[in-house]
Amino acid sequence: MPLVILILLALLLLFVIVLLAKTVRIIPQARAGVVERFGKYLKTLPAGLNIVVPFVDKVRYLIDLREQVVSFPPQPVITEDNLVVSIDTVIYFQVTDPIAATYEIANYIQAVEQLTMTTLRNIVGGMDLEQTLTSREEINNGLRGVLDEATGKWGIRVNRVEIKGIDPPPSIKDAMEKQMRADRDKRALILTAEGQRQSAILTAEGNKQSAILNAEGDRESQILRAQADRESSILRAQGEGQAIQTVFQAIHDGQPDQSLLAYQYLQMMPKIAEGDANKVWIVPSEIGKALEGLGSTMTNLQGIPQHVEGPRKRVDMGPAEPQQPKTDAELSETNAAVEAAIAEAASAANPGRSSTAADAGPEETDPAIDPGEAPPAQ
Repeated sequence: MPLVILILLALLLLFVIVLLAKTVRIIPQARAGVVERFGKYLKTLPAGLNIVVPFVDKVRYLIDLREQVVSFPPQPVITEDNLVVSIDTVIYFQVTDPIAATYEIANYIQAVEQLTMTTLRNIVGGMDLEQTLTSREEINNGLRGVLDEATGKWGIRVNRVEIKGIDPPPSIKDAMEKQMRADRDKRALILTAEGQRQSAILTAEGNKQSAILNAEGDRESQILRAQADRESSILRAQGEGQAIQTVFQAIHDGQPDQSLLAYQYLQMMPKIAEGDANKVWIVPSEIGKALEGLGSTMTNLQGIPQHVEGPRKRVDMGPAEPQQPKTDAELSETNAAVEAAIAEAASAANPGRSSTAADAGPEETDPAIDPGEAPPAQ
């Protein structure tokens, strides 16, 4: 008897456990349980702890209320220009009505896949290949609108539809790659030509600017060189004028005679005889008298006067430092003064000749030397 009682108690305990398991149902978060009583829909259990009648009520389906992502395999689609492309799609959807998703459609995932394929063929069939490759956003919006409208009665909301990939045939892909390569080569050639054109333009502009600057530099250089030559000529003329004045003054102050001229002849004779090519050289006719006078000067010194008679005419030497004329008028005055000094020196050296045409008039003679008198005896 005790053993039978223990078996009965064990069976009773097991029955209680099974009864509690059938009575208490725990629904996870974001899930919904569809309860049927004798095969007929009774109610929908929310998330959490729920009590049902055991052996009468049954949780037939457990519906996931979260957003789901389903990726469909590539499907061949024919475009408007009769090209077959493979398109992969991704669907983001969510169950909003567990009852409709359970009783309105047997397999809503398969239904969404088939509806996506048929809708995709309708949309892509009205586009050519280029439009299909560049109009993904338009295809996505068209698919979403059709799917959302068709799946509404199934208790499903399509949130987003994405085209994962569009693969044209290998021959078309090869042709497209060649076209893209040709376009890239064309753009590269265009960019290279534009770069060469810009380089040529910049080089020409640089050469132009260089030529302009060189011309300006040459012009300024010529102007400065001309000014330097002008100033050099002015200073050279002033120096020559002062040199002539100095020589002329020394001639007037020294009052030379035949002895000095003879001595100058003797000094010039070695220079006349210099050089291997000088085979013949001319002796001036006055050299005999000059040597005779030089001999007399060496013995009796009769050629050199003891006292110089008559007043000496001094010549104004001008300033010690040459003054550069600042204007053309001053330069003309300086040139006229130099020419006058040269004419005066020439007139003094050759008393018998007349002065230049510009200074025509009565000749001035040195009061110390009378042109009419004969030279002193040697």
